[in-house]
Amino acid sequence: MENNSVWDEKNLERLKKLWDQGLPITKIGLELGVSRNSIAGKAHRLGLPKRNSPISKSGEPRKNKSISNFETSKELPLKILLREVEWSRNRCCWPIGDPKLPGFSFCGTSIMPGRPYCEEHSNLAYTATRES
Repeated sequence: MENNSVWDEKNLERLKKLWDQGLPITKIGLELGVSRNSIAGKAHRLGLPKRNSPISKSGEPRKNKSISNFETSKELPLKILLREVEWSRNRCCWPIGDPKLPGFSFCGTSIMPGRPYCEEHSNLAYTATRES
């Protein structure tokens, strides 16, 4: 049986070199003529250092720590931070501030019956239908 594997010593060295240069996985795949999944899998099996997510806004490496070891709250994932926001079905749920920033909350005043908002925010959210 013939071994047609692309992963000979030469390509393994090229992969390691391109990985160390920080080239995106897709571009490494194009260089070596393999899929990005092939690159990701081989990098994992070789134990190459983890890469930052291309959609990460901070640009900092991901931390592999438990939540209790995070140094500051801004390192927590947004879905974890939003768990701390107080919310009630009986209170206005109009968002105040940016949910990605500390201090985000909901209005919290009493709602209008049948609506999720207080009178002020209901007036902003709901408009009267146009008259013909």
